[in-house]
Amino acid sequence: MPRDSNATKARLLDAAFTEFAAYGIAGARVDRIAETAGANKRLIYVYFGNKEQLFDEVLRRALTEGAESVPFDVDDLPGYAGAIFDHLVARPDLMRLRLWKLLERPSATGLEPDAFRRKAAEVADAQQRGDLARELVPADLLTMVLAVAQAWFFAAEGRDAREGGQSWSPELQALHRSAVVEAARRMTEPRAAHQ
Repeated sequence: MPRDSNATKARLLDAAFTEFAAYGIAGARVDRIAETAGANKRLIYVYFGNKEQLFDEVLRRALTEGAESVPFDVDDLPGYAGAIFDHLVARPDLMRLRLWKLLERPSATGLEPDAFRRKAAEVADAQQRGDLARELVPADLLTMVLAVAQAWFFAAEGRDAREGGQSWSPELQALHRSAVVEAARRMTEPRAAHQ
């Protein structure tokens, strides 16, 4: 009976995601990834090349899944920020993976720069139409919205609440989400709406 290479690759990518989120690139061990996936360690090199290439594929997969789960909506940037917050609540390991990428491989690679440029271009168009605040350049406005959406996952209180398997109470989570959406609304709302 032939082996299902797609299923093996998926198991390896899932195991690698967990390993990289926990230990980063330098601390991750290929033998642990293979053992967790129930696969031969050699297959990691056959399918993905080296450990860095495996990390790149794990990150690419996570970014693609995130983009599919949280589609960009230039017409509702506050709602987009809230949806990112919800996605990160459900998958706090994504922030750890992203932090390891920033620490160990700080230059942007793959999908990230292209996706950001496309979103910033949509923001610029919305600013030109008068639908979004014009006080910040498009890339800065988009960066601030993204930062607000992720802020609780960098904050000390957010880390304490999320590590060790604990989670925010539903009331506290709703308050945090509301703050994210409101901050994004205030940043993006055209000045005329403030008067």
